[in-house]
Parts: sequence; C-alpha cells; structure tokens
Amino acid sequence: MTAAFTRVPHPSLVTAADRAVLMEDPGFGRVFSDHMVTIRYTAGQGWHSHKVEPRGPIPLDPAASVLHYAQEIFEGMKAYKTDDGRVALFRPEQNARRFAASAERLAMPVLPEDLFLEAVAELVKTDADWIPEGEGSLYLRPFMIATEAFLGVRAANEYLFVVLASPVGGYFKGGKNSVTIRVSEHYTRAARGGTGAAKCGGNYAASLIAQAEAVANGCDQVVFLDAAEGKWIEELGGMNVFFVFKDGSLQTPPLGGTILPGVTRASIIQLAKDAGVTVREAPYAFEQWRADVASGEVVEAFACGTAAVLTAISKVVSPGGDFTIGDGKPGPVTTDMLGKLVGIQRGRVADPHNWVQTVIEA
Repeated sequence: MTAAFTRVPHPSLVTAADRAVLMEDPGFGRVFSDHMVTIRYTAGQGWHSHKVEPRGPIPLDPAASVLHYAQEIFEGMKAYKTDDGRVALFRPEQNARRFAASAERLAMPVLPEDLFLEAVAELVKTDADWIPEGEGSLYLRPFMIATEAFLGVRAANEYLFVVLASPVGGYFKGGKNSVTIRVSEHYTRAARGGTGAAKCGGNYAASLIAQAEAVANGCDQVVFLDAAEGKWIEELGGMNVFFVFKDGSLQTPPLGGTILPGVTRASIIQLAKDAGVTVREAPYAFEQWRADVASGEVVEAFACGTAAVLTAISKVVSPGGDFTIGDGKPGPVTTDMLGKLVGIQRGRVADPHNWVQTVIEA
C-alpha cells in the first residue's frame, strides 16, 4: 500500500537557531518536532484523510470514546543517525505488528503494517532536522484513539491515528547507567486475560501509583510480580527484565499474555543465541532472585526497552530486605549487550538480521 499524504503548510516553523537551543538538553519527551502525521478511520469508509501537518492540538468532542472507555494504543520507536550519515529505524516492522496486535485486543481497527511504516517514514523525512547529533535520537510515538462521540459501551466507529516525534537524550535523569528498583507490594500490572500484552495507556496508568511509591522510596523504577500468586517476576513499569547467571546464561520471564513483548527484549534474545548463549524464557520467583544474588548464582540483571535501551539494575528494595547485585555497576554481559544493540542501530557493527531500515540515505 502506498498512500497519498496531503502536506499541510506549516505557518511558523521553529528556526534553526531556536531548534539548536531546544536540542541542547532535550531530556526525554519534553521537546517536539514541527509536524505530525494523522490518518482517520471511519467504519464503512476505512482509513482516509492521510496528512502531514503542523503539530498542534487535536479537536476532540468531550463525549469521545477514548475519554470514557480508554480505547487507546501506542508505540515507541526511534530514528537514529548512523555513523555513515544515514537516518534509520530499528526493526520498525516489529512495532507495526505489535501495534496491530494491540488494536485487535482493544477492539480497534487494524492499521495495515505498510501504512504504519509509511506514516512513520513520512514524519522522519519531514522532520529529519530534529534528529540530534551524537548519541541522541528522534523518539517516535505512533498512537491511535477512539474519537466517536457517544456514551454507549461498545467499540467506537471512528478513530484517529497520529505519529509524533520528539528529539531525546537519555531516558533516566543524569544519564544513569544503572537503576535501583522497588518491588511492588500491593499493586500488579496485569492479569491473565487482561491487556498486559497490549501497549495501551491503561496498563501504564495502572502502574503509576506503584512507580510513585518507588520514587518516594528513593528508587528509579518499580518491578511487578504476577497477579495470581504475587510471587513471580513479570516486568518493570515500562521495561522487560533479564537476569545473568554465573554460567553466562540469561533468563527472562515468559510472555504468556501478561508481559509486553518488547522489541528490545526479542533482539537481546536473538543476539544472545547468535553468540551461543543459553537463554531461558521461564518463570523466576522474586525470592529466588534474592537467594541467587546472595549465593552468587546471579551476577547481573538489566532492564530493557526502546526508551532506555538497556540499563543495569544495581539494587533492589523490598519489604524483606534490600540487596545489591554484583558491585552495583553494569557488568560485562550488560555492557557487551548494550554495545551490540547500539552498535547495530548506529551502523558500527554488522547487522546479520537486517534489523536496521534506512529511511534517508547518506
């Protein structure tokens, strides 16, 4: 599918000088590029009104379904400048497929994968000047909301798909290379049969109170346990988690419908297997983690996701006592895996699986 995108002239582009000031220290998700892509959906008509237009407020009726029944999904991905001068995306087809799966779970229309990819590429090409130099990137936020105005409980008949772009630096404040996490005692992120495997705002809203408790206790992130037994590690507030054992093997909780199938997670599993490393996707109890750290069986742990890429977990705070993993710094496996991922994304090392998709040639 090749869509015809209407280009709406921008009345007042940010000047190059002002853009340079904004991008000196963009933080994460605070600065936005000039444009956005929008596509609308109407039952019986399908996808229509494809536009590249100035970023601005979205007109929305107060009875719009998204405001009452939370039909909303999103993705997170990045555009990078490679060392040889190209602008590229990392495994964007995986984001397109996950977006489609999220739409199906929330009874929303599925945006064709090729149209998703085309929309993302259109925005990257339009706002390429917003991609930071060096190690920064252009964070892309495709999302879809139900816009039909009605108060009945059913799937909406009208939707809006949007892609935003935001130049970003590091995800964690101060450029941290390791984080402290707190186990949630009272809250769970998702249960079997729920929306844990979908990337929808409701999952994140449900995690915010636990995240706030973690921050109040001096931690960077929260780790959730399963809803049924409160025993098994699932994922952090916005990232998947891996454990490194002294024999060099890796373990990560299995998906099973309650954990988001992260693109970075899948990439780490593949890269580890390429290197001959044993990777187990198996349940792992929180108390077993504590015991394995104490005995030296687990020597590293790290969290991963598109925003933060890969971050070492240095300390865990829990009601049963705190524990520090290794010497509290990123270990060799964590450091090596981060280097491989970033190396592929930036074109510094071989890309054996053709994960990097060029949007703009050098």
